[in-house]
Amino acid sequence: MRKINKILIANRGEIALRVMRTAKEMGIRTVAIYSEADRNALHVRFADEAVCVGGPKSSESYLRGDYIIEVCQRLKVDAIHPGYGFLSENAGFAAKVKEAGIIFIGPSPEAIELMGSKLAAKAAVAKYDIPMVPGTEEAITDVEAAKEIATQVGFPILIKASAGGGGKGMRVVEGVEEFEEQMKLAVSEATSAFGDGAVFIEKYIGSPRHIEIQVLGDTHGNIVHLFERECSIQRRHQKVIEEAPSSVLTPDLREAMGRCAVNVAKACDYIGAGTVEFLLDENLNFYFLEMNTRLQVEHPVTEQITGLDLVKEQIKIAEGNPLAFRQEDLKINGHALELRVYAEDPSNNFLPDIGRLETYQRPQGLGVRVDDGFEQGMDIPIYYDPMIAKLVTFGKDRQEAIDKMLRAIDEYQITGIETTLSFGTYVLQHEAFVSGNFDTKFIDRYFTPEALQQEPEEATEEITAVLAAMLVDQKKPAAVTEGANSVPRPTSNWRKNRTR
Repeated sequence: MRKINKILIANRGEIALRVMRTAKEMGIRTVAIYSEADRNALHVRFADEAVCVGGPKSSESYLRGDYIIEVCQRLKVDAIHPGYGFLSENAGFAAKVKEAGIIFIGPSPEAIELMGSKLAAKAAVAKYDIPMVPGTEEAITDVEAAKEIATQVGFPILIKASAGGGGKGMRVVEGVEEFEEQMKLAVSEATSAFGDGAVFIEKYIGSPRHIEIQVLGDTHGNIVHLFERECSIQRRHQKVIEEAPSSVLTPDLREAMGRCAVNVAKACDYIGAGTVEFLLDENLNFYFLEMNTRLQVEHPVTEQITGLDLVKEQIKIAEGNPLAFRQEDLKINGHALELRVYAEDPSNNFLPDIGRLETYQRPQGLGVRVDDGFEQGMDIPIYYDPMIAKLVTFGKDRQEAIDKMLRAIDEYQITGIETTLSFGTYVLQHEAFVSGNFDTKFIDRYFTPEALQQEPEEATEEITAVLAAMLVDQKKPAAVTEGANSVPRPTSNWRKNRTR
């Protein structure tokens, strides 16, 4: 047991603020680090202390692990919370933090390293009889031998980088004739992105759902899961909309996947908050994909349905406290959705649209949560991920959560840049999403840039009916009534939300 009195958050933006708020509630002082680009950022102003760690590029600031540890020692910091991204899954950094006598609020360096390699992770969990996607169990370098293995597995196959994520070093191969070229491209991309060109082969599951299970483990050997999150609405293999729970899981399937997630955590003696990711095929067969050894961007939806503060749990676990609950104590309450509000233009292949937030007004109201790190007049830096905020809604059931999200999107005022708000409206009103009948191919299958430029048929019909009624009323004697000059507003939220 070791009481934490001061935490340095080795991150920026909304996640830094998110951690600081919980720390303040727990009576813990906070230290922010920032780059020159973030000198006036909200997380810098919110912290009790703040230190500039370098230039605007990540390599000059947020990735300077040794200097960050020096800052901790100088300011007598007890613990480091890495957030996500940057150094959060860097086993070497976690080891140096530990060596410096500072608490790393996360898993052990050994667990990070083990689960950081997809191949090593697959080997570690094999003894627990966890379902795996058919494929190779070790890295492949010989093209001809790999081609033969791919033929045995059966095309289409997926060539994947062992290290990293985010879709980098990943290639779908439809037939043997294109295998050699795609493997070379995958190796090159993996080497460039992660400094590790190791790749392996898996059977390609064409239209899966992406389901992940949140786990918590303490230093006393207790591990629980906090149910699932549906993360199938993605662009470029990165999530845009998440929800909890999934609309497709049955109680039995939820229990089976949760049990497997706990076993994955056991396989690496996991401590803290982590996420086990699975693919779910159209027949509801699930396969272990990987484990993320950190807090996830989408953790708020799990907090909404469980009533737990995951950052608080992380801190308590890091202090050496046992979990205060057992698996049977945990229940799902209601439904939550999260939309990642990116500074991206959905009508232009989701390319970043960096600029100034000329107007920035957050939605409010019951069941609406906004995790962000910006305010009106601030610029979106070009050096980092273009996420502005996480818009989260919570309702007693899925439809109520959707209704609240549509209202919140409509209320969210952002001008000066394009954002994914309009895309969120499109998805949440699409029949496939509303029915729950969708997968990771949603954008490929349904979305076109032109869809954001037009009103849906139901809205157009309603407007036509309103105009017709107005024409009829013009032929009648005028009647003075309250609100007589107002035009009825279409109920549909479908529109191109924000323009320059």
